[in-house]
Amino acid sequence: MEKYRVALIKAFVAGLFVFAFCPIATSQTSTSPATVPTTQFGSMYGNFDFRPPSMSTDNPGPATSPTSGQDSRHGIIVRSVIRGLKDQKELYAAPFKPSNFKWDVLLLAGTGALIATDRQTSRALPIGHVDLFRNITNVSLDSTSATLGGLWAYGIAKKNEHAKETGELELETLVNTFLIYTPMQFIAGRERPEEGTGNGRFWQHGGFNTSFPAGHPMFTWAMATVVAHEYPKPWVKLLAYGAATSVSMGRFLGREHYASDVLVGSVLGYAIASHIFHARCNPQRSEACSH
Repeated sequence: MEKYRVALIKAFVAGLFVFAFCPIATSQTSTSPATVPTTQFGSMYGNFDFRPPSMSTDNPGPATSPTSGQDSRHGIIVRSVIRGLKDQKELYAAPFKPSNFKWDVLLLAGTGALIATDRQTSRALPIGHVDLFRNITNVSLDSTSATLGGLWAYGIAKKNEHAKETGELELETLVNTFLIYTPMQFIAGRERPEEGTGNGRFWQHGGFNTSFPAGHPMFTWAMATVVAHEYPKPWVKLLAYGAATSVSMGRFLGREHYASDVLVGSVLGYAIASHIFHARCNPQRSEACSH
């Protein structure tokens, strides 16, 4: 059941690629240069520079005269694809920015240390409440998704531009997360803790639903980060990051992933969402956008 559930989520995200980017590309058109702030991983991570190298803050521009329906649709699709490719280029280039080298080293060192000890830590975990941890993970992920989907629907129905922007950036973030998660899954092909010899061997699978990186934490941290940036109130951050943390811990304690899988998935989810938010947010709607 879990395999089909995960596959359905991934297929759904992939299907949203054009659907998500098309309306976003027309409603958020870059109009004037703006300084995009440096994102923070919070107090425990410090500063990590996710600023796009030449990206301006997207603000809704003045209304333009409509062209013919066919030309307009063609233009939207082209702009959407270009926008998505630009996001991917900047996301893949971010680790190679000199200002990020120290964080690259920390992440690589931490991941390497965890991979070296994954087998021992996984076998030392208690096995009496595995189903409980897995259920907690599913509840946290599903409630986060439903809440943000409801927020987007509310924004559309009530013409609340802030809520609508939050939903649009959530979709764009999920699409970009999916496009990074997918090749990593194929390349790593890692066994889960309860698969094979239990040693977490790499290059044993050739598709989705493998152990590295951890998908549930990656997508949940991506969603939580966008909403925490859009509504930077303490209670919103507590709920959003609390849900993401419970998913990360639940996948580890539920023996679905190794610690290194969870670390990489969680950090990447946060990083991708931070980049998309600061590249696309409107400073008139979110305090975090102007910081």
